[in-house]
Amino acid sequence: MSSPVPTATLAASMSAPEFYTRLARVYDTLARHGPGVGRLRRTLADALDPPSGATVVEFGCGTAANRPYLDAKVGPEGTYVGVDFAPGVLRVARERGRDRGDVPHLIRGDATRPPLKPEAVDACCGAFVAGMLADPAEAVRDWAGLVGPGGRIALLDLAQSTRPGWRRLNPAYRLFVRAGSPPGTARSLERSPAAVQDERVVAAHRALRAVCTDIEYETVLGGFGRVSAGTVE
Repeated sequence: MSSPVPTATLAASMSAPEFYTRLARVYDTLARHGPGVGRLRRTLADALDPPSGATVVEFGCGTAANRPYLDAKVGPEGTYVGVDFAPGVLRVARERGRDRGDVPHLIRGDATRPPLKPEAVDACCGAFVAGMLADPAEAVRDWAGLVGPGGRIALLDLAQSTRPGWRRLNPAYRLFVRAGSPPGTARSLERSPAAVQDERVVAAHRALRAVCTDIEYETVLGGFGRVSAGTVE
């Protein structure tokens, strides 16, 4: 029997966790095989540079596509912990763990309220998550408190390019951001999701610079990819 509620209404009422759960497998394919994503993920892991044996937490881990790169850094004695609010992407991440013959440490939780004990975390990172947070700067400060002085933080985000020549691709990038946003995002923000994402990315990376020393910053993929890392003071 067909639903009495129009499809458009159902889509508009879908929450962000429901949206990313529904698209979990599509997202996983893009996260692992999309153009340039391997380079982005290696850059994030290299920038975070956690010591061997460290416990690393990834906020907004999705299907844990960053895990292999971070595991290579912390080694067999280290621990990767993934946190995400969408149950569907975590299910896919668990399936991938079972395929590898292990049980990954995955937690359904909110990146703005880390469900972890500070003394158990050596480093943390977030990939493509700052633009989804209403107050990304506050979240970064919370992550700094979680890892404590001497702990490492790294961010990987996408934003519109400011490089000459590459800026001509910004209109296509704006369409990409809109297509990848939950239904109703543009209407609720009352302006371009890409513009809001850019502001949030800038705020998050600025907050990292404020709480860390020995800052590393790099832009990749024509300036669309931005990576910041540092050691908490």
